[in-house]
Amino acid sequence: MLEAIILGIIQGITEFFPVSSTAHLILFPWFFDWDGMVNTLTFDVALHAGTLLALIIYFWKDWVEMATKRRKLLGLIVIATFPAGIAGLLLNDFVENHLRHPLIISVSLVLIGIVMFVSEKRAKQKKSGDVGTSDALAIGLSQAFALIPGVSRSGITISAGLLRGLDRETSARFSFLLSTPLIAGATVLHFRKIFSGEADYNLYIFLAGFLASAITSFAAIKFLLAFFKKHSLNVFVYYRFLLAGVIILGIWLKG
Repeated sequence: MLEAIILGIIQGITEFFPVSSTAHLILFPWFFDWDGMVNTLTFDVALHAGTLLALIIYFWKDWVEMATKRRKLLGLIVIATFPAGIAGLLLNDFVENHLRHPLIISVSLVLIGIVMFVSEKRAKQKKSGDVGTSDALAIGLSQAFALIPGVSRSGITISAGLLRGLDRETSARFSFLLSTPLIAGATVLHFRKIFSGEADYNLYIFLAGFLASAITSFAAIKFLLAFFKKHSLNVFVYYRFLLAGVIILGIWLKG
């Protein structure tokens, strides 16, 4: 139960902080030798369901407005969702079986950290306001790479927005809205396995992780939207490099 709550808090923070939630959910059980139910993809999806609840509660006014007034923005989110949605359907099993390794995570942390750093350096011509069609497509294509553990959905999509000339806050808000349909789709896909009997689960452990994730996710969204008004991605870049070094050290010690 304690492990479930800890992982729920980690999910809530790292889903929106551009440091890769998937990486942290893999690494914590690996570092501390946690095994069993909390070290499964199904439990990860329960944590993502908590994140989904936080997204719906935080942005419900935005979704109502998009459904009634800002339908162009809703269409752009649909367009941007397709690349990652298709990639998820085609590559989910491959990623689950072959890419959830600490060494792959460390490489992803460094490479996307460099992308984030470069996007901040090149984002000189910043524009605020609505996201355009080409912006949405570029951000959507970048999001497909977030399937790889260590990439970070928020990190890669915010960076893509910055490289397209969007300001940091606009990029972050669009990134968070864009994550909603994908997290919803993944949640439905994997919870279907639970209810069909294809996966083992303990309702109370899953509920503890779910609630911890939901509460922490809501706080993380609120914090980051304020943070990105004044601060860059660079602090997260340095964290990613540090974490990659810790992972490599851990691989060496465990080897």
